Amino acid sequence: MGHTWQGKIVIGLTGNIATGKSIVRKMLEHLGAYGIDADALSHRAIAKGAPGYQPVVEAFGKWILAPDGQIDRAKLAKIVFSDASAMALLESIVHPLVRQAEEALIHYCKQKVVVVEAIKLIESGFARYCDSIWVTTAPEEVQLQRLMQKRGMTKEIALQRIKAQPPQEEKVRYAHVVIRNDSTFEDTWKQVLLAWKNIVPEMEQPKIETSKDGMVVTRAKPQQAQEIADAIFRLSNSKRKMNREDVMALFGEKAFLLIKIGEKIYGVVGWRVENLVARVDDFYLEKTLQFDNAIKQVVAEIENASRELQCEATLLFLPPEMTLHREVWHSLGYQEASIQDLGVRAWQEAAIESMPAGSVLWFKRLREDLVLKPV
Repeated sequence: MGHTWQGKIVIGLTGNIATGKSIVRKMLEHLGAYGIDADALSHRAIAKGAPGYQPVVEAFGKWILAPDGQIDRAKLAKIVFSDASAMALLESIVHPLVRQAEEALIHYCKQKVVVVEAIKLIESGFARYCDSIWVTTAPEEVQLQRLMQKRGMTKEIALQRIKAQPPQEEKVRYAHVVIRNDSTFEDTWKQVLLAWKNIVPEMEQPKIETSKDGMVVTRAKPQQAQEIADAIFRLSNSKRKMNREDVMALFGEKAFLLIKIGEKIYGVVGWRVENLVARVDDFYLEKTLQFDNAIKQVVAEIENASRELQCEATLLFLPPEMTLHREVWHSLGYQEASIQDLGVRAWQEAAIESMPAGSVLWFKRLREDLVLKPV
């Protein structure tokens, strides 16, 4: 049992590649946990200017560098996935840095429950600091399908990645909770909910502020999936048709804020936090809504939650018609930016990964210090 962090319950979440760890972490975040993605932190640790960059370049040679001077992770992966001693060398540089970042994040976060997602949770020794170990599993054919579909790997490379890892049973041996992640999102959600109720005491519900015009901004729950699907269809002028299952699937990636007056939904905003960067990429607003008032409330809600999650920056991906309200965005501290303007590699990667086609990027820095500071 962990108890290194006073008054906090730490869930260690692990599982082999493509067994759905991130989806389970997201679900735990919807339930009120603070999520840490150790694998994303390990990428950040070796970015140019971060503390692991120079040691990795010295260990593996300058040929692993991309033209922009960053470490080319694909070149590095080729070496370490085919040579166990190279992998051990890389881990000896990266693991201590990730551990320092995890400790700082857990120490400063306000949430009572923390979930640390790490593929090497057990091997890195971090499991002994956890109060509960959760392991995700999926049959090999499901892993294969996910790697080929979602990550665009060839069957050969996908199989190599799967076989490079120890059998799933080895992780299951350490588990307090096993989540079988091979069916629907609904099925996974039920398993997560049941396990959560067994180990986590009832958490306080956040107080909901109501504005003068009766508008409230609330965090949506997965059980509202049908309501959200209907609202998106209506607010998009029937352009985006979704069903309950589609929205449930999206809950595996992001959170939704609902703008309500009385029982009616006047707006749906989709956002996610990954790797300490908040990204807002879905805006559906009723035309009759007073824009500046609604947006100020939504942005305040997102920024408060993002600061609690120790985010460094917020990226807004705005539909072109929303950029016409420039004075509103400027008054909230946002600037229009290109991906290059962002400067920090992790922020640029977040924009490249999440920016919908045809949207315009607006940016705000939420804190001055980076978690993995340059040395």
